Amino acid sequence: MHQHGYIGRKMRLPKLKDHPAIIIATFGTSTSGQAAMEAVEAQIAESFPDHQIYWAYTSEIIRRKKGLPSLLETLAKVESDGYRKAVVQPLHVFPGTEYQQVRESSLYFPGLRVILGETLCHRWSFIEAVLEEMSGDFLTGENQINLIALHGTPLAADPVNTIYMGINHLVTGMYDNVYAATVEGVPNIQSVAGRIRRAHAQTPFTRIRLVPMLFLAGIHVQKDLMSDKNSWRTIFEEMGMEVDCPTITCGDQEYFKGLAYRKTCIRFFCQRVQRALDLMNHY
Repeated sequence: MHQHGYIGRKMRLPKLKDHPAIIIATFGTSTSGQAAMEAVEAQIAESFPDHQIYWAYTSEIIRRKKGLPSLLETLAKVESDGYRKAVVQPLHVFPGTEYQQVRESSLYFPGLRVILGETLCHRWSFIEAVLEEMSGDFLTGENQINLIALHGTPLAADPVNTIYMGINHLVTGMYDNVYAATVEGVPNIQSVAGRIRRAHAQTPFTRIRLVPMLFLAGIHVQKDLMSDKNSWRTIFEEMGMEVDCPTITCGDQEYFKGLAYRKTCIRFFCQRVQRALDLMNHY
């Protein structure tokens, strides 16, 4: 009798799934980035047809507003759906503070073996590949320059600062007319605008293009880069330059062109997922 009860319980356990689940961890978006996110979702689903894909949202504000699950809630759902293995792929451009938080939630979750995918710009070779993709939008005319907009961090001790300063160093060496600055850290816009002002005094520039190296070029581009007041745009307009920012049309809407609107960059994210799946097979 006791034995039958045990067998009954054992048989009621869900069948364990063979393929690891894929969890995409994203900050989330308000309405303006929705079109990009839908395209990202479709491209990831198409690339991994044998895997169940779940989504998790790291922004508390967006979760509350839209009733979306956190990473811990999604991990719990994946476990209760019968998975023992999962790949968590963050849609982060750089491995900053948020990436570390995703890492902690993922790797210490009981009951699941999790492998965390790398960010878009986790390695210098990845950064060069992303710059190569962005360079298609760089101005190349005489007396025209480009300024890459990076997110940056206000925390001076954050190791991710090495990457922002490294990109600044890289683009200066790779291109004659490309600069880089961050919205919230170093190299800051004041120091980079100072460098541009000094070069402008020698050989006047007629035009500058602001190219966002941000996943979704939403509020930061509208407010910090392109708004009519105290923005990057106003700094350069005061120097007498024309200022623009690449856009893309989706449906009947025009958006600033963040990395999420670049198919190549989404393919790079799919490569990060594939690498994590390969690691899962080997270890």
